[in-house]
Amino acid sequence: MCAAAPAAMANRAHAGNPVDVLTYHNDNMRSGLNGGESVLTPANVNAGTFGKLLSYHVDGAIYAEPLYVSRLFIPGTGIRNVVYVATEHDSVYAFFAAGAGMLWHASFINPPAVTTVSTTDVSCKLIVPEIGITGTPVIDRATQTLYVVSKAKGRRAGFFYQLHALDLVSGAEKFGGPKTIAASVAGSGYDNVNGSVSFNPLTAHQRSALLLSGGVVYIAFASNCDVGRYHGWVLAYDAATLNQVAVFNTTPNGQRGGIWQSGNGPSASSLGYIFAGIGNGTFDADQPGGADYGDSFVRLDPKTLAPLDFFTASDQARLEVADADAGSTGTVLLPNQPGPAPLEMVGGGKDGTLYVLNLNSMGHFCPPPCNNSQVVQQIVGQLRALLSAPAYWNTFVYLIPSNGRLRAFSLHSGMLSSEPVNRSAINFGIEGASPAVSANGSANGIVWAIKANGGYGPRATLYAFDASDISRELYGSDQAPNGRDTAGPAVKFTVPTVADGRVYVGTRSEIDVYGLLPP
Repeated sequence: MCAAAPAAMANRAHAGNPVDVLTYHNDNMRSGLNGGESVLTPANVNAGTFGKLLSYHVDGAIYAEPLYVSRLFIPGTGIRNVVYVATEHDSVYAFFAAGAGMLWHASFINPPAVTTVSTTDVSCKLIVPEIGITGTPVIDRATQTLYVVSKAKGRRAGFFYQLHALDLVSGAEKFGGPKTIAASVAGSGYDNVNGSVSFNPLTAHQRSALLLSGGVVYIAFASNCDVGRYHGWVLAYDAATLNQVAVFNTTPNGQRGGIWQSGNGPSASSLGYIFAGIGNGTFDADQPGGADYGDSFVRLDPKTLAPLDFFTASDQARLEVADADAGSTGTVLLPNQPGPAPLEMVGGGKDGTLYVLNLNSMGHFCPPPCNNSQVVQQIVGQLRALLSAPAYWNTFVYLIPSNGRLRAFSLHSGMLSSEPVNRSAINFGIEGASPAVSANGSANGIVWAIKANGGYGPRATLYAFDASDISRELYGSDQAPNGRDTAGPAVKFTVPTVADGRVYVGTRSEIDVYGLLPP
């Protein structure tokens, strides 16, 4: 019998529904759920049986969520599980998940000619000391390609962003990449020249995760620290050619309107529509010919990125003055609901308001005294500032607000409980945290979250809670004696990646791998 060709072996290895984490929060709905985790359960995740297994050192801070590809065929090596990590030192690493070392490392700088961008360059100290790769990459398993955006500074070229398409097995550039990012739209807003507003790679900050949907890579931009006047952008690139196919500017006739989403990426519905949450900025979309969407949630056409629908809170003027970005959580799409609005999303802002919106009729803008009565639901007064992305599992929406504890809202007939039905005892500090959930279908749910301990603390802390009763803490990486499970130095807004019985935690200097301890 002839030996199977490598491609056939790869396909055979992929059979049996392997668990992959190819994008931020697991899917394009941004649910944060790995519903195929059969190893880790509430019964075995505790300090006696679960802990830190190994660490891989990296060259910079890991703000992007680690991604995971299972059963990847590697010529000359065989079938392996691989975890992919991006750093602020403009590097991407591919590590063997089982602890057998590094598969490859790609760097996008070449000092002194090309370096990362410093905090001094951007007049912002939220990411220190350098800015390189911040947004979570995205992987196309079918073509074995990882897409990632890097920011750099050339001694001659100045500041620039590039879109890279890297081979999963070798790390080599594909499709003629990298592609230098540039864009412009017609507009009379800040920084326009003769009625044209151009993308500014110095002021732009690529914080949101990348989205891959319908053969297109979507990239969202905000700014560094709200420094100066700027614009938010969504840029679309053909995944096979890296050619730019569409551009959306959030405030072409105004200013600001960044898309940070606390690291969450734009989401995509089953019909391909693109959804994003926009921060404070100019708003006039309710006016004839208006094109500025500050403090809004938007639905964009996947081919043209033209706005098709939007929701803007009744108190947008107050939100704008208070820097209380309405879209700070991003948009988390929910499974079909039995209520009057079967297609819904959950999102919230820095003022702590949580919204449930109808994807088919988002609500537009209803000025005071409307008080957002046109939307499916709003929850006010239950949460502090929302600086993180929600997660969903089994009729529960999980949130961790700023200076708050993990909270669970129940979801029935398309409506959330008016207040949390449960909460944890752990306070996650000023940053809050973006939870992730692992479960085996509707059983053995675990909510995972990383406490940043001040954003730049000496260590991160990984926590696990029973998803059916989050008041029950299962595990904390500070529980084991002698510092056995201590994680590396903390990075704010990081998200744990759970796959095949392992949990991957990005830090400022290493990626830590947790799992069941050897007997």
